[in-house]
Amino acid sequence: MSAVTAAVPVASPVHAETGPSRSSSSSSGLALVAALLGFAVITIDVTAVNIALPDIRATLHGGMAGLQWVVDAYTLMFAALMLSAGALADRAGARRAYVIGVGLFTVASLACALAPGIGALIAARVAQGAGAAVVMPASLALIRQAYDDPRRRARAIALWTVGGSVSVAVGPVLGGVLTEAAGWRSVFLLNLPVGAVILVLLARVARSPRRPAPLDLAGQVTAVLALAGLAFAVIEGGHLGWTSAPVLGAFAVAVAAGFAFHRAEKRHAAPMVPLPLLRQRQVGVALAVGFAVNAAFYGVTFLLGLYYQQLRGMSGVEAGLMFVPLAAIITGTNLVSPRAAERLGRRSVIVLGQAVLALAMFALVPLGADTPLWLVLVLLVPTGLGGAFAVPALTAQLLDSVPGERAGTASGLLNSLRQTGGAMSVALFGALLAGGGGGGDSDPAFSLSGMHTGLVVVGLTLCATTALAAWLLPRD
Repeated sequence: MSAVTAAVPVASPVHAETGPSRSSSSSSGLALVAALLGFAVITIDVTAVNIALPDIRATLHGGMAGLQWVVDAYTLMFAALMLSAGALADRAGARRAYVIGVGLFTVASLACALAPGIGALIAARVAQGAGAAVVMPASLALIRQAYDDPRRRARAIALWTVGGSVSVAVGPVLGGVLTEAAGWRSVFLLNLPVGAVILVLLARVARSPRRPAPLDLAGQVTAVLALAGLAFAVIEGGHLGWTSAPVLGAFAVAVAAGFAFHRAEKRHAAPMVPLPLLRQRQVGVALAVGFAVNAAFYGVTFLLGLYYQQLRGMSGVEAGLMFVPLAAIITGTNLVSPRAAERLGRRSVIVLGQAVLALAMFALVPLGADTPLWLVLVLLVPTGLGGAFAVPALTAQLLDSVPGERAGTASGLLNSLRQTGGAMSVALFGALLAGGGGGGDSDPAFSLSGMHTGLVVVGLTLCATTALAAWLLPRD
């Protein structure tokens, strides 16, 4: 997404598409449109599906755990495969990798629309996440290949970034309109014509050169196992009990896979996550902050989609429209943040943005079934301001703290940790919403006390990362 939902990946020299072919002006424009559409569709899918969750539950009877997996199956695969997607784009070439990613995402979208049950939908969402993980870096590599001139390339990347921000605003409204008019399956069916248009455009884009890039299969497999085990434990812990055999087993798998991942990265000649990179203070702080910021944003988005519809009785369209002011604030703040960083310094902007976001989480704690809607919108203002203010400066700070040849790896790692933060937050909020009990809930699957607990946990996490950033990041 936007600067709140995903940091812009930056291609390093290793990942740069600087082959001998020079695209014509027409081909460059087609490549940009294809890249924009792909980035937009994988962004819209996240926010639109959040609005469709109550309708999915009513149709497929999946329960709260099922809804959590519908969101997290996509996000976790996106997060885990992002680590090596850049290497795949290098090996296959940007255009071919983009075709693979868009094709997989489109076919998986059809499988989502035709899913007969919650299990089939979750499996299709896994495939969607895998396709999205390939689309993200390949789309940017496609732009880099299409524009040789740095100025034109910078403008193209700016358009690509703004397209993601606009998609955040469009997604909830579109999801609500489609769900109300034609049911939740239409949210996924929309991806089919968009995917077809992208593939037609790519047929007229210049071929991309291939580069030898090692794939770290052992690291990739263990990363997926670790994240999936942790997500399963958090999601199912709220339903099966934290000491149940499946939950304890999932925790054990996550820990074992984490150790195996560390060992694999330590031994691999070209690891997808170089361990020395993680030992750098500024890198570690940036990853922790990125995790916490996305935990807040994804958690609140998941929470409010259910809050508006299940607790307030809104239609999908009405719930979607409630997200428009938040998205507008995010887009505007994204544009202001770089200038603020130049005047105040990046560390100050990162610390201030997190502090505002933490306060936003605590401000939402009193939210109830009878809270005036105007007040709900007012309380969401600092949510949009905080994350969008911090993330552009955070991304720039991270990239400046690593060597140029590590820029692509660092950016991919930041994206992955941020997506993981979002997935873990959805898992936590879902477990608390279903298991908190009481609180005057109008729906047994939505607990106000659980919602309040989750907001406090995320707020305290942001307080911790705010302190880390203030203490460990250098002054500008």
